Amino acid sequence: MTEPRIRYCRTHDGISIAFWSIGQGDPIIDVGHPPTHCEMEWRIAPMRAWYERYAARHQFVRFDSRGNGLSTREIDTYSLETMVWDLEAVADALGLDRFTLIGGMNSGVAAIAYAARHPDRVSRLLLWCAYGRGREFFDDPGTRVMRDMVDRDWHMFTETASRSRFGWGADAHSREYALLWRAAITPRAMSMLMDGLHGVDVMPLLPEIRARALVLQREDRGADIARRIADGIAGATSMVFPGVSAAPYLEDADTVWAAIAPFIGDDVPAASRGRGSIHTILFTDMERNTELLQRLGDERWRALLREHEGITRARLAANGGNEIKTTGDGFMASFASAADALDCAVGLQRAFAERNTGAEQAIVIRCGLNAGEPIAEDNDLFGTAVTLAARIMSEAIGGEVLVSDVIRQLAAGKGFNFEDRGVRSLRGFDEPVRLWAVARRREEGGRPI
Repeated sequence: MTEPRIRYCRTHDGISIAFWSIGQGDPIIDVGHPPTHCEMEWRIAPMRAWYERYAARHQFVRFDSRGNGLSTREIDTYSLETMVWDLEAVADALGLDRFTLIGGMNSGVAAIAYAARHPDRVSRLLLWCAYGRGREFFDDPGTRVMRDMVDRDWHMFTETASRSRFGWGADAHSREYALLWRAAITPRAMSMLMDGLHGVDVMPLLPEIRARALVLQREDRGADIARRIADGIAGATSMVFPGVSAAPYLEDADTVWAAIAPFIGDDVPAASRGRGSIHTILFTDMERNTELLQRLGDERWRALLREHEGITRARLAANGGNEIKTTGDGFMASFASAADALDCAVGLQRAFAERNTGAEQAIVIRCGLNAGEPIAEDNDLFGTAVTLAARIMSEAIGGEVLVSDVIRQLAAGKGFNFEDRGVRSLRGFDEPVRLWAVARRREEGGRPI
């Protein structure tokens, strides 16, 4: 894909905003997380590859907010309000009536505020490592030290802040990004950004958002922050990835994309390996689905089902699962390892249990797992291993994870505890099958999680 052409528009207060637009399809605007430099970002290979994922099926838009990159650099103030003005100018310049909006880190508050103010224009809201209150980020002791460093040693600040942003293991990318940081913004503008966003609080705006929302977060950046944001947006789903890196496009890019792609309407390739490959098959099922439909009515039932789908797909992506298909009120998925599949199933039950706390209508699922060598054909899996997994799921009760003895053996030494559920005769199988319930997962050292 060729380098995008930089274009310019003006805000209502006369600020010049640089932006580019690539690809075709349903539009997506990525606010970016300052500092930004939409020209230099394209020349950083992992960032460009990430943008190209979106542009493969969408019109993808990036821009520099005021004080950043190729936009007006000399500014007098930087605030939530000015960030929203910049976003409004870009959306209006492109004539976009309705679009998906992405906000990450410092730009998350602007994306939230815009989505609340323009519910008719934002169809989906995707937040990455965002915060709802500025103090949640800027009152961190490490961030306070770096704020002081902005005024004292700009070069040291950019080098340190880049490594803090991406993790100390991403040294090469951090050094490249530190160069971008110094080119993208001045120390004065950086100070205004940090001071201007410190007191921001967009949490009261969350109930006004009508867009479908997906809140993604890194565990070490505050899983509780993501959950509070998701809890405030009707029907929102949150998902937490391990680590600290603010980059979705480095080592675990495929895993993060597997969560994003279905949310924006893209396909995630299902398992395509042929005979001879071992798959762990997971089936899930939402209990009392027909009863819920009759009692709740079509609209409320479908809203509940969408919530069920969002939580399940987020968990599949977090554990490397391939969604093979939906079964109306359940899922069939495939995993490369039994441990990943078990982590997913246990995580699903935990996620729904947490979701049900205080909910008007509970969502209760059951899970069944088996492993074997199914036949892969047309992005689907067939054969005995698949059928047995489905039969095992049908034996489970709500909130339970049942597995075959093959799964128990494959997961030996991986920290899972199993309870014997005895031998069952399953429809279509001549030999009885011993089933096991997953009791819990232990970390090294024995602490339950």
